[in-house]
Amino acid sequence: MKKYPFLLHPVALMVGVSAIILFAFSSLRHWLFYSSALDLGWFDQAVYLISQGETPIVSFSGVHILGDHAAFIFYPLALLYTIYPDVHWLFAVQAIALALGAFPTWQLAKQAGLTEAQAVAMAGVYLLYPLIFNINLFDFHSEVIALPAILWAVFAARSGNLRGFLLAVALTLSCKAVLSLTVVAMAFWLLLFEKKRLYGSIALFLGTFWFILTTQWIIPHFSGAEVAAVGRYTFLGDSVTEIIQNLIFKPNIILSHLFTADNLEYLALLLAPIVWGLSPRHLAPMVGAIPQLGLNLLTDYQPQKDLIHQYSLPLLPFLLLSVIATLAAGKGWFRHPKGIIIWALIAFLALAKYGYFTAKYLEQIDTLPAMRQATLLVPEQRALLVSPQISPHLTHRNHVKLIIKANEPFAIAEYDSILLNARYPGWESSQETVVNLLNQLQQDANFKLHYQKDDVWLFEKVLK
Repeated sequence: MKKYPFLLHPVALMVGVSAIILFAFSSLRHWLFYSSALDLGWFDQAVYLISQGETPIVSFSGVHILGDHAAFIFYPLALLYTIYPDVHWLFAVQAIALALGAFPTWQLAKQAGLTEAQAVAMAGVYLLYPLIFNINLFDFHSEVIALPAILWAVFAARSGNLRGFLLAVALTLSCKAVLSLTVVAMAFWLLLFEKKRLYGSIALFLGTFWFILTTQWIIPHFSGAEVAAVGRYTFLGDSVTEIIQNLIFKPNIILSHLFTADNLEYLALLLAPIVWGLSPRHLAPMVGAIPQLGLNLLTDYQPQKDLIHQYSLPLLPFLLLSVIATLAAGKGWFRHPKGIIIWALIAFLALAKYGYFTAKYLEQIDTLPAMRQATLLVPEQRALLVSPQISPHLTHRNHVKLIIKANEPFAIAEYDSILLNARYPGWESSQETVVNLLNQLQQDANFKLHYQKDDVWLFEKVLK
């Protein structure tokens, strides 16, 4: 077997090149003003406030960041903002985390007995899985950090590395409260199928403890309400506890929500990139995917049923483990690395959203210079009302709200600066909403026009 210096190993090169590509594309999307308030502006504001030693209340919602998903990972991430506060740190962390998942995938494949060439091909399958590229374009989400952590947790458990396993599980749990369910499910898989009693028991305890702590105390304490996603499952109950009880004692009520055309399409999308390597006899790792897959199938919330949003990320490690198990058993449609990579490449070309850069992301390019200039003119730390697509460029402040229909009528007296794009209202807004606000500002003597070009308007409060 050919030996490589670490930095020249094919997988190391793949990880490095992929991280650079992912970072470049997410940065370009942001430069084109197609990143959004929810979720990039949301997390950028929270991390910025933490880095400044302030309470991370996200002004879009008025809720502490821990009241959202109990994602403690944002506190260490804020250390990067103490070096220099810039949203590109989040893009870099996301790109590196997503790319790094290829490394434990390769390790797991080698550990399972695959040839070096097959193991490298599996790293390629991971990187070419369309969700990796697509989620990188959807702002920033902390669970991307959990993706390589879950894979490393499995590798550590199989290797007998207790310290590495504990670190990987702790990192996973810090990324989002709902990932505790994935850790619990992984624990059952480790106990029942991998015969890793110590590791399975630890994961079961930590996952269960964290789920109860976050859903019953941390999130309600910081938000003053139930876990936000509960609203997507009202047919099962109005609280986390009630939903769990109904799932256990009234399983019949879920059937009508499982067998739907949307779910069939979602499963087809999810499995298409790796269907060549799935075998019914080697699906045991999918036990770890059951909670998140169940959540995605039961809801009517469409973003949980595609390969664009973050909700399918916790499924990918267990899909890959199932494929590795199939190959290790000498099964699968393709076993030669070339065939494996060709299928992965075709799936990527068919399902990855790189085409957005030639169409969707260029729709408002005629106002791009004006939006960029206007953001430079908005004073720092002043209360801001702003169009959604511009907001992620101006969230390093305590008070920023969005010009969207849900926030009408706008109490403009609360703001020092108001920046809007009348030509392209943005997410959850409308031409009528923006025009009404524009008319209101033009008639209010307390505001003066500071900048206007290409239907981009910046108003400043008159100082008295």
